[in-house]
Amino acid sequence: MAFILPQPAIALPPSITFDSIRLSTKPTACLECSQVQSLGQSGCSDILVVFLNGLIAPQSFWLPVMALMLRRLEMTDTSTTGATARPQMLAYDRYGQGRTIDRDPSDGDEGKEEGYGHDTLDVVRDLQQLITQITQHPDSQPKRIMFVANSIGCAIARLYAQQYPGTVAGMLLLDSIMANTDFVSIFPDPSSPDFDPGSLPQGVTPEMLYETRKKFREVFHPSVKNPEGLDRRNLAALLPDAGKPFLHHGFAEKPPFVTVVGHDPEWFARESLQSSMETPISISMNYTNPTWHRYNESLARLTSPEKASGPILAKNCGHFVQRDDPNLVAGLACTMLGIIVDNP
Repeated sequence: MAFILPQPAIALPPSITFDSIRLSTKPTACLECSQVQSLGQSGCSDILVVFLNGLIAPQSFWLPVMALMLRRLEMTDTSTTGATARPQMLAYDRYGQGRTIDRDPSDGDEGKEEGYGHDTLDVVRDLQQLITQITQHPDSQPKRIMFVANSIGCAIARLYAQQYPGTVAGMLLLDSIMANTDFVSIFPDPSSPDFDPGSLPQGVTPEMLYETRKKFREVFHPSVKNPEGLDRRNLAALLPDAGKPFLHHGFAEKPPFVTVVGHDPEWFARESLQSSMETPISISMNYTNPTWHRYNESLARLTSPEKASGPILAKNCGHFVQRDDPNLVAGLACTMLGIIVDNP
């Protein structure tokens, strides 16, 4: 059983609508989307907030965040006209994930290896096409994009900003995947010739390391297949450094605002112990958490210091911060929206 606090039910406003969208580049399959249309002619109405899933948590995890953001925006509206301004919002399930039951049509192309049909760059290209289709109006100006992402969604956000310069104004990165690791080498290898058992922290044994490395290789290694067929084997080559490349060219050729959020170390350790992985707390506290925190510290260097925030530790949150504390995520997202609005 997951180590989580019960969350109050959050009513979804009618402004959140649900759509099936066929990309013009892949017309034989549908993507299931949740959308909010922009409102007003000023403020944040020219911003598109895109929520990016990890491998496990689907778009439904973002719905409470979207609802809370809308509530906050209504409560904090200070326009003289009395008309609320809100951004356009988009959450979606990638092919083969969540409510999107259709597979990526390209997965069946000749030469594709079963289970490795597409990679994160393919996801980025699909996302660009989806954004183009939902924002395409003859007289409209380009939207400023703000990503709210979790896990591998953070890697997708970074790759999008690299592939499509001049588009991204902000990124809220929630417990990003450590894109440059195989998740096994985080832990010392007891079979290595230079392994010193006497150097192990208190509460850690060679047997624990053997078992943890075995489980992580079976579940988290980039070569492990996943239900959506997303190939992660080249991710470390695509994003070899957490803090590079520096994102010089955000919207209007300015570096984007970047806020980095990490899980609560003690909460994550207890959650990991109670999960199917049964990772000992001493392993999480001595290896996983410190490595992840250093990665998050580097992520904050993707932009200029005055535009970076974090890493913020999300109290009582595990890896799925948007599930464990949607109020926190909604608050941070609205704060970033306000900053983007004030810095056109």
